[in-house]
Amino acid sequence: MGGTPLETTLRKYIEVASKKKPADLVIKHAKIVNVFTKEIMEKDVAICEGMIVGIGEYEGKSVHNANGQYLVPGFIDGHVHIESSLLSPSEFSKVSLLHGVTTVVTDPHEIGNIAGSTGLEFMIEDARQTLMNIFFMLPSCVPVTPFETNGANLNAKKLAPFLQKPEVLGLAEVMNYQAVANNETDILEKIQLMHQHKKKIDGHAAGIGMEELNVYPAAGIRTDHEATTAKEAKERLDLGMYLMVREGTVAKDLASLLPAITPENSRRCFFVTDDKLINDLVKEGSIDHIVRQAIALGIDPLQAIQMATLNAAECFDLKTLGAIAPGYQADFFLTDDLTKLPIHEVFYKGTLVVQSGQLQDHLFADHSNSYTCCLPKLNAQPLNPHSLELLLSSSQAHVIEIIPNSLVTKDLVEKVDRQGERFIPSIEKDQLKIAVIERHHQTGNIGLGIVKGFQLKQGAIATTIAHDSHNLVVVGTNDEDMLYAANLLIQKGGGMTVVNKQQEIACVSLPIGGIMTQEPFSIVYEQLNELITKAHQLGAAKTFDPFLTLSFLTLSVIPELKITDKGLFSFSRFQLIPPCGKTDEINTCLRE
Repeated sequence: MGGTPLETTLRKYIEVASKKKPADLVIKHAKIVNVFTKEIMEKDVAICEGMIVGIGEYEGKSVHNANGQYLVPGFIDGHVHIESSLLSPSEFSKVSLLHGVTTVVTDPHEIGNIAGSTGLEFMIEDARQTLMNIFFMLPSCVPVTPFETNGANLNAKKLAPFLQKPEVLGLAEVMNYQAVANNETDILEKIQLMHQHKKKIDGHAAGIGMEELNVYPAAGIRTDHEATTAKEAKERLDLGMYLMVREGTVAKDLASLLPAITPENSRRCFFVTDDKLINDLVKEGSIDHIVRQAIALGIDPLQAIQMATLNAAECFDLKTLGAIAPGYQADFFLTDDLTKLPIHEVFYKGTLVVQSGQLQDHLFADHSNSYTCCLPKLNAQPLNPHSLELLLSSSQAHVIEIIPNSLVTKDLVEKVDRQGERFIPSIEKDQLKIAVIERHHQTGNIGLGIVKGFQLKQGAIATTIAHDSHNLVVVGTNDEDMLYAANLLIQKGGGMTVVNKQQEIACVSLPIGGIMTQEPFSIVYEQLNELITKAHQLGAAKTFDPFLTLSFLTLSVIPELKITDKGLFSFSRFQLIPPCGKTDEINTCLRE
């Protein structure tokens, strides 16, 4: 019988669905979680060429006995930056599958800010080697703002060719709200491009109230993951937007947002991790962790599972994902408890990839990636003893105050110690020095400031993960250790380090653009745990991840006071400000 490959496959589906031919695989004795009706069905699941083609009583060439376990659609992470795990996509997929996550929608703006189109090509090509669904939203703000230096520029013309790739769904989080509100040409060209190609557009509306928020849905931006209160969540739902409920390593918004979620509006809500480090992915999990927490906080288990599967799929028009039903891809996992959600077996396109909680290693080939060698290395000159001098003409200075486990910071004005005009870090006041060193173009830019909340008692910590431009950021109790740490990472080509008395005591090397590695996730997990342990031994606060918190102090699109390679940045004023002065007189330093 002739016909096109599509026609041949379609005939097979129909023949198996109508029981004229046996299925490739049948799952028997399972309790199917029906996310359409929020009911449990006890039926067989027939699978043909990776697709579910029948629910009922079926025979197959192969049979998998579920032994009365629940059959749950594979979880979907609707917004994640894979780079934040420190892993390449191919390695990230392995730890995700262990937690029942079979689909992610990722925004590669971290590598995009470093390597532009080459970085996007690397991520897409590496993702194609995986045994999970990895979809892409193209970075919308590369660079994020003109107040920092990044490695590349991705305008609409450079993004356009990527829209031909099947895994590209649209435009990722539009972070520069002001640019949209002011009808700036660059962002409007990108939005228009997406509309022309009928693609999706994600939002990023940190600190934006309901009246101002109208700008986003009016422009066709339909999602947001930056709501941090029930009020903000309700406003987004009221305007017809999808609410992304975020629970990552730093930003933990689930408990605050749940009061706004009801059985009536939950279909417009789904879960995202946004940024989650490998140590938390291994220890806690991914979307499975959020679902467990949601259930513990009172959400009905079937509603939580619906939010983690079908809702995200529908938001992104992933018509064959997110459910157990004919015409849907055979991505699912087996568990014996819908509340605690232990992940026993995981199937991707009908292939058993996790058995008894263990990866089927023989399925995961070691793929080399030709794009790795094309990614840029750190391009910064070594620093000298005077590079980190912070001169203040006033003892009153702006201080970045960390809010534990939050991306938001406070802008304090405090009295600080000086020797002459030179700022002196104070362990007693917990006023430490922070520096951002430009690493892309050898501009020599070094932004200097003061930060409160790390609680370091000695030494310094540094990283080349610094959202979103990924310059080198270092915080410490003294210039000598800060200088040593910064120069060490420049020599290594990127990574994370803990330094004390001008000696490195722990590190994680990140040779892929200074933000990722292709090392096995188990090794990276051990290295990162050692890194954090050593930071804690230097006095770093144990209530939050010091390295992830440090990496977000450079993110200028989140309130309130941040730091870039060009200096201190005030979110509310949306401008750079001098390091010292009164809150209502930002030019005090210049006048004194």
